[in-house]
Amino acid sequence: MALVSHFLKIVQFVSLFSVSALSWPPPFYFWPLFIFGQFLNFRVYQLLGETGTYYGIRFGKNVPWVTEFPFGVIKDPQYVGSIMSLVACLSWVPLFYILLWILGYVFIILVESKEDPATRAKPLS
Repeated sequence: MALVSHFLKIVQFVSLFSVSALSWPPPFYFWPLFIFGQFLNFRVYQLLGETGTYYGIRFGKNVPWVTEFPFGVIKDPQYVGSIMSLVACLSWVPLFYILLWILGYVFIILVESKEDPATRAKPLS
């Protein structure tokens, strides 16, 4: 699943780059949104590892329950971080593409919120 996700991420970035108009310096809102968004993504990956980040629990892998920041403070921190990073790029990428990508994340958040709790990681007892 990780390889598939990495491939799809490359396709997404190439697609966005093909419609972007890069300019320097970026607007004032770029740095805080992008840095904090990427921090959230990095932290989720750091805490869950590749197996936890890429749905390993659904493939029978053991994924421990995580309570450290940002979990327990921010709901769906990896998706929030990705959305923040996308919003940071609004001055370079047309709004339609950013909204379409964000809509994809919102859809995933909604689908995952309706899932059977048995398919999720379990809290340590």
